[in-house]
Amino acid sequence: MDTRIVKIEEDNIDQTVLIRAGEIIKSGGLVAFPTETVYGLGGDALNGTSSRKIYAAKGRPSDNPLIVHIAKMEDLPRIARDIPKQALALAGKYWPGPLTMIFNKTECVPPETTGGLSTVAVRMPSNKIARALIEASGGYVAAPSANRSGRPSPTLAKYVAEDLDGRVDMIIDGGAAEIGLESTIVDFTEENPVILRPGYITEEMIRQAAGCPAGRKTVPGAGDGGEETEAPKAPGMKYRHYAPRGSLTIVEGKETRLVSAFICRELQGAKAEGKKTGVIATDETAAVYPADSVKSVGKRADEAEIAKSLFRILREFDDEEIQVIYAESFDVQGMGQAIMNRLLKAAGNHMVHV
Repeated sequence: MDTRIVKIEEDNIDQTVLIRAGEIIKSGGLVAFPTETVYGLGGDALNGTSSRKIYAAKGRPSDNPLIVHIAKMEDLPRIARDIPKQALALAGKYWPGPLTMIFNKTECVPPETTGGLSTVAVRMPSNKIARALIEASGGYVAAPSANRSGRPSPTLAKYVAEDLDGRVDMIIDGGAAEIGLESTIVDFTEENPVILRPGYITEEMIRQAAGCPAGRKTVPGAGDGGEETEAPKAPGMKYRHYAPRGSLTIVEGKETRLVSAFICRELQGAKAEGKKTGVIATDETAAVYPADSVKSVGKRADEAEIAKSLFRILREFDDEEIQVIYAESFDVQGMGQAIMNRLLKAAGNHMVHV
């Protein structure tokens, strides 16, 4: 398959390209496109064959449900039922935006799209290119992240091409993703809302908008290769994700100097073995590490910048063929919870406490 790569500016959208991309999806093909979170791999959400193509292109397990993307609130009732008032309040505040909500599905959503579940995950992205594509495609686009399964999610079109060139019909290059981490996922099929994946929309933001607290849930074994019999309701709950090709270890400690000292000792050992080393650091500590490649995610207090930088840095380490990677840990409050969630999955839950 020849993959066409087309550049589009979000503030100057070429409608001709969007119409062609929409026709591809309507006919059962696949189009990778930018969103405000990461790049997505889009197919017709109401066509089971299209969803099977998404799984095949990504090498993704078929029990890992896809997120259905919509562009208008009035399109929600066709695919979701039993929508509680708390979810409507949350949508009123954060749709369009980096928020996915899970509802009981209607009959028009095929089981291939939902991983065989009776529930459906739905999101309305804020990226203008994404929403224009959804409308051009008929209103319902199933779209996981546009990467090979298990790899770091792409925040640039060049990383989509690296993973999926020859596997999809078109890649729309809309520049760098604004947020850099996938959406928050909230399950509204339980008695009380439950956060299945942390993201830009935090627990406190959900509580304030929905008028009720949201619990948190992860599936045992997620990220560490452990077995789990429960079918995951949302992407990223069961399987290892975001992994660079090199081994990644997260180092946590109460004192920054102890974390830095431990990483420096480990780097010396890895270098003695002839391995190429890398460190994920912050602006405050980057200068202390004697690694082959030291990359700062920004200032420690700037969680938005850290989130935006993380997946790009993991991809850059792959470009540089880094074999051994160490990362400082981050606070788990607010958006830091999402940052650590992604780091832990990328590391296969390999964390050292010093």
